[in-house]
Amino acid sequence: LYPELEKVLHGRPNVLWPGPAPQWQARSSGTTNARSKYLPLTPEALRHNHYRAGRDMLALALHHHPEMGIMQGKTLSLGGSYGPSPFGLAAQAGDVSALIMRGLPGWAEILRTPPLELALLDEWEDKIERIARHVLTVDVRVLAGVPTWMVVLLRRVLALSGAASLTEVWPRLGLFLHGAVAFGPYRELFGQLAPAMQYLEIYNASEGYFALQDEPGAPDLLLLLDHGIYYEFLPAEQFDSPDPRPVPLEAVEIGPSYALVISTNAGLWRYLVGDTVRFTSLHPYRVRITGRTKHFLNAFGEEVVVENAEAAVAAAARATGVQVRDFTAAPIYFALGSATSRGGHEWAVELSTP
Repeated sequence: LYPELEKVLHGRPNVLWPGPAPQWQARSSGTTNARSKYLPLTPEALRHNHYRAGRDMLALALHHHPEMGIMQGKTLSLGGSYGPSPFGLAAQAGDVSALIMRGLPGWAEILRTPPLELALLDEWEDKIERIARHVLTVDVRVLAGVPTWMVVLLRRVLALSGAASLTEVWPRLGLFLHGAVAFGPYRELFGQLAPAMQYLEIYNASEGYFALQDEPGAPDLLLLLDHGIYYEFLPAEQFDSPDPRPVPLEAVEIGPSYALVISTNAGLWRYLVGDTVRFTSLHPYRVRITGRTKHFLNAFGEEVVVENAEAAVAAAARATGVQVRDFTAAPIYFALGSATSRGGHEWAVELSTP
């Protein structure tokens, strides 16, 4: 698909989707192809996928948390930036969160803070500083963004305000809409920043908006089936197969890990996103994100995916009373010629606390 994507990115019309080449290009962090780091973002994908799912997310937040008065306050959304396309066209390219913010309908923009001239800044340190100062006096009731980015901003807000917790700065703050990275390692940290915070997880990427947490506190996400995406699923044992055979949605089973394969109204056809999921329910279809197709350990048939690793690290952190910032792991293979050698995993863990 990459040669066809490049034709679209260079402005050729009617290649993967009817009509002119899209004027928006989303930077993708999921591709393993060095030649293609951007994906076309059609008006249909924005309208029928990203914005439609965003309305669903807002409706769920209002339904489950009417006491928060979300519509009477502001949602602090933290995203990326965009600029001219690197392909030499009049198109704009950048982080999908920035492209979505730039085109929000008026009713949604009214609910959001900070203003676009701050939200879309591309220099990170300046962006954090200016946003933090701006939102100190805003009635923030909802946070929306990637935990890794948001925690930096929130710490700066606390430093500027001199407050001990976010509820001293924003008394009506009650909900964090988060996605892009696993939240488990950050839950304790956010609990310290805002002890009464509620959470709603979303599963979206440059390629599309796939699922959201429709039940508060549930560990799984509702797959969005009417948002411009046709889903197929590649069983784990076929990840490295030269002849992969993905299965349709109606053939999936509860338990196994599958790689997500999508065909979308942005012109992606049988596109391997790179994420792995497992189904927890078939009526309705609910999933848990288990990792990445390139991020797993299977040196000895153990089939350890990111979900397993994160659960193990979280359990170890609780048992030892530490906060984990990041971690990585790799296999240790049997030593040839040694009768006592044992295989295993070697872990490097970075801590936030001593």
